[in-house]
Formats: sequence, C-alpha cells, structure tokens
Amino acid sequence: MTVLVLVVVLALAVFGCVCVVWAERGGPTWVRAVAAVTVGLGKLLHSSGKNRGGGSSSGDSG
Repeated sequence: MTVLVLVVVLALAVFGCVCVVWAERGGPTWVRAVAAVTVGLGKLLHSSGKNRGGGSSSGDSG
C-alpha cells in the first residue's frame, strides 16, 4: 500500500513538472493552472523547510 502511495505521489510530481515546462512554452489554460499550483506548492514546501531550521544541503559546509 505504501509503495502505491509513493508511486502516485511521484507520478503527480512528474506530471506537475511536465505542466510547468509546457506552460512555459504556451500551453492551454488548464496546463497553466496546474503549473501555477505546482509552483505554488513547491514554494510552500521550500519555505516550510527553511522555517524548520534543520540542516540544509545547500550551504557553506566544507
């Protein structure tokens, strides 16, 4: 069951990325809407990751 959920989440992420690229090239309205949701969720997840104060893979370690 867990594998199925992970596959669905991965498929949705790939579909969202495809829609973002397609929207950049002038896709239909529904593609632009899906791309906007995808970018918005990405920004939301990125900002929530910053607020946790955990370690970051992009930094000045080394």
